[in-house]
Parts: sequence; structure tokens; C-alpha cells
Amino acid sequence: MVQSISPASRHAYLVGGGIASLAAAALLLRDGQLPGVNIHIFEEAELIGGSLDAAGQADQGYVMRGGRMLNFSYRCTYELLDSIPSLEHAGKSVHDDIIAFNEQLKTHALARVVDRDGHIVDVSSMGFAEPDRLALVELLAMPEHLLGTKRVDEWFRPSFFETNFWFMWATMFAFQPWHSLVEFKRYLLRFLQEFPRIDTLAGVDRTPYNQFDSMVLPILTWLQGQGVDFRLGSQVTDLDFAPHAATKTVERLHYTRDQSSQTQDVQPHDLVLVTNGSMTANSTLGTMSTAPVLNAAPGDGAWALWETLAQKYSDFGRPYVFDQRLEESTWESFTVTSHGTLFFDLMEKFSGNKAGTGALVTLKDSNWLLSVVLAYQPHFINQPAGVTVFWGYGLFPDRVGDYVPKKMSDCSGEEIMTELLNHLHFTEQLPAIIAEANCIPALLPYITSQFLTRAPGDRPQVVPAGSTNFAFLGQFTEMPDDVVFTVEYSVRSAQLAVYELLKLDKQPPAIYKGQHNPKVLYEALQTMHR
Repeated sequence: MVQSISPASRHAYLVGGGIASLAAAALLLRDGQLPGVNIHIFEEAELIGGSLDAAGQADQGYVMRGGRMLNFSYRCTYELLDSIPSLEHAGKSVHDDIIAFNEQLKTHALARVVDRDGHIVDVSSMGFAEPDRLALVELLAMPEHLLGTKRVDEWFRPSFFETNFWFMWATMFAFQPWHSLVEFKRYLLRFLQEFPRIDTLAGVDRTPYNQFDSMVLPILTWLQGQGVDFRLGSQVTDLDFAPHAATKTVERLHYTRDQSSQTQDVQPHDLVLVTNGSMTANSTLGTMSTAPVLNAAPGDGAWALWETLAQKYSDFGRPYVFDQRLEESTWESFTVTSHGTLFFDLMEKFSGNKAGTGALVTLKDSNWLLSVVLAYQPHFINQPAGVTVFWGYGLFPDRVGDYVPKKMSDCSGEEIMTELLNHLHFTEQLPAIIAEANCIPALLPYITSQFLTRAPGDRPQVVPAGSTNFAFLGQFTEMPDDVVFTVEYSVRSAQLAVYELLKLDKQPPAIYKGQHNPKVLYEALQTMHR
């Protein structure tokens, strides 16, 4: 019986080096008692971290393809991080570091939305008309199966997408009108507690540094210290399943490493955990003088492997629903490294927020729908004094700019900076800001693919029916009620996979459901009438 297998006799093979696999490895060590040397992580890139990447040097420029906000309701993430040692404070955990940082530095945005004239918009009111409120309340009560594959813009009037609420909600979470109405509903319920403070984002938790340095690096360091086997540059291309119709049992992995094909045998009592799909696949970088070039080729190994596996079993999902609609899932981010503080000084004076105390500043009338955020400095562990780093993104990179007559996706870093500074009306200081800046654009063709309209069965269950040693992990799995595009979703999938396959007497922490709290529900409904 599987239950009689000792942890020392069991191996685990994790495909993908993102937060889902890292979380699963930590849980296998902590809760499953597997020896670290028995845990093997296959990653096709030469770096660990997946979509939670951040790297670079001050002289060459830092790069963050994306950024994640945290929330007290991320119970799985915080429970995991509570067991990971801090890299900077002996006797403390990564969770301790995050809580202490947020107690010291409170988020309270004073310039959440800015108009075309460079004026800060009063967004204390949601800006709803009565039909908008009724549509929201009806949506909150509507069962998911009745929504089908509807888009957000099939539920709301066109004027809804000009409300203060939409500008704040869409840019905070990267929603588009054509995205899944089911996912939008899940987000409304998941973050109902944030409605009263959506204009200030006072409920957001941040990490002391970027998420790689603050979360991935401590987990990676701890796993390495436990002897976990990281096989970088190893792309898993296929899995062999035992030929038994009633069960799904992996017995072999096929992968390429150093341009040679290799195999890894898997025993029936071993585990195989696969991250299917990737929202940062095929991303490309530009420079201060060149635009990133769209990579529209079929997706990377995470997508290719899912495509292969989906042909084996009908309940392994439908990857084509998510990886063949680039026009619906692409946006562009940019990271700016400055050898000076001029932009930060101007933004502090303009917004009223010191770096790290504000939130996204959204330029609502920008054709690209630009947003920028200034984190507390330093934002990288190796960041020198006098160097500042900020991040931004545009939801509509296929549109021509208001000041630069080109699509955002065709623009260099300097051109993106020019567009941004003109929208902020920092035109007098524009030459000086650009002179000290290095703006690196990142074009991300799959970045919101997990938000695309979907039907039941398009995403596989974490542990498919009949599986004895296999599970899916990450953003393209199906878990009731929780929301994708969050670290929490990846960590929850890891907990479900490990606990179920090892038959442990544990469950992930229950999802926070503010709609069941009368106070939260009342305050959210009151906010809708502001």
C-alpha cells in the first residue's frame, strides 16, 4: 500500500521552477518528511522563480516582468512563509519580515488615478449609476454555472467601464472587458473586504524587497540547504503513464538537458507534480533604444508539455483555450533604473506619497492605460545607494500613444518614458529624468491568459480523478472559489497536491470569504453607493 512507504523511500519530481513547485518542495520537506535529496525540481531555464523573477544590476538595469500584491486573506501563502527562515533576521520567518515591514510602512495611496490634465482624480466614489450597482449585486449572487463563458463586457453596460471603480479594479488586477466573467465574479467575492479602501489600497501588503528577493530567494536558500536537487536547463517533454484504464500513474519522465534526450524512471510510490502553462512564457525584453519583439511562436516547455499531456486524458484540460489568443492576453511592463532621485522627488511632491506608501498611479486617459508604482527603496538586495527603481505597465500595448505616435509594443524604453512623463506633465524635467534613466520594456504575450473566458473542464483538477502519484500545479488548475494571478493560487495548489497524494491528515487553510461576514458585506454594499 502507498501509505506504508516510508518518506525516505519516496522521491518527488517537480516540473517547473516557479513558486508552485518551490512551495510543493517546502511542503514535502516540512509536512511529508521527505529528505531534501529525494526532491528533484526540473526547470527548463537557468534560473529559479518562474513568474516571480527580478534580476539585474544597477549599471545594466534591473528587470521585473511583473509584481504581486499580498493580502491578509492569503492564508496559504502566509502559512508557508511562516516556516521559511528570514535571510536577514535570525530567529524570524519570511512572514515575520513581511508583517513587520507593513507595520512600519503603511500603504495609503493619495493619487490612485490621474486625468489627462495631470490632476489627481477624487476616487472616493465608485462612480456607479444604479444599473451598475444592480448588475454587481446580481453577479455576486449568480451561480458560476449559469455564467458560462461570458465576458465581463457581456454583463455590464459600456458606461461601467468608465467608472472610478473599473479604472481602479482593472489596473490593480489587470482585468480587461473581454476577460472571464466567472473570474471577475470570483475576484469580487475574494476581495469584497477591500471595497471600502479600494481608493487607497490600504489593505495591500507588500514585501520588503521585490518578490524574488523577499520570497523566492529565502525559499530557494532553505531548499538548497536541505539538499533539494535542482536540475536547471532541463525541459520535461513528456510523461509515460502506466497502461491501466482505472488509474493514472506516472512511471517515467522524458526530458532534454544539454541538448540530449534523457529519461527518469518513476516508482509507483513516487510523486510527479507538473506546473502546466506559464503566464510569462515567450516574454521578450527591449532596451532604452530598442523595442521588445513579440515572440508569437508556440509557447515554451510548460505549454508544450501540457499540450502533450492533454492528448493522453480528456480530464487534463484544454490548453488551447489559453495559449492561442495572444491578442486577448498580451500587455507590456517596464522597469526603470535611475542613477538619481529626480523622478522619485517629483512623484512624491505630486502624489503626496513617499515611495512605498502609495500604490499604482493610473493615468486613466492614457491610450495605453499606463500605471506606475514606486516601491520603497532599495527594491533589490544589491541595489546601491542613490539608485532608484520603479515599475509600470500598460494594459493596451497595441494602441498608439498620446504623445509618441507609435504603439506601445513598438516603443523603446526612452519612448515609453517620454509618453509617461508627458502624461504626468513633467515635461520641463523630461530631459534630465531620461538622462539618468534606463527603462527596460518587457512584452508579455501570455500574461493574462489565465483570465481568458473558459468553460468547466478547460482547466484540470489539481489531482485528476484516478491519479495515484500525479498532480497539476499553478495558475491553470481548477480550484473552487480562489482566484488566479495570485501567489496564493499557486501555493494552494501545492498544498492540495502534496496533502492529497501523500494522504496526510491536513487541509489547506480555508479560503477567506468576506461575503459571509455581515460587517464586510454591509461595508462593501455601502461603498457601492458612495
